Amino acid sequence: MDILISNSSGVPLYEQIEEQIKSQIITGELCEGDALPSMRILAKELKISIITTKRAYEDLERDGFIESVTGKGSFVKGINSDIVKEKMMFAIQELLETAVDKAVMGKVTLDELQEMLKLLYEEKK
Repeated sequence: MDILISNSSGVPLYEQIEEQIKSQIITGELCEGDALPSMRILAKELKISIITTKRAYEDLERDGFIESVTGKGSFVKGINSDIVKEKMMFAIQELLETAVDKAVMGKVTLDELQEMLKLLYEEKK
């Protein structure tokens, strides 16, 4: 499992870990039943506090992506892709609302906004 973190990104480290693990589960890089590194080992590998990895794992478990078994570790949980997509759509909608607010404030037209979104989307594909 590859996780890269950046201290200069402005995104909290635990969120960076969560997002990368979620992405690996959604894309199938991590499959149902796969063991995740222990919180202690991941913290050591990333050279961060175990509290940070604990927070990431707790949030992943709360969101239904992993399950933790006392004494055995944390494992990828089987996920319902429809539920995952719905959660992603909700998060995207919140981000787009912020973008639209800024666009309206900056007098950016709908066409300009759509073009920006199209370019950004194609860049990531």
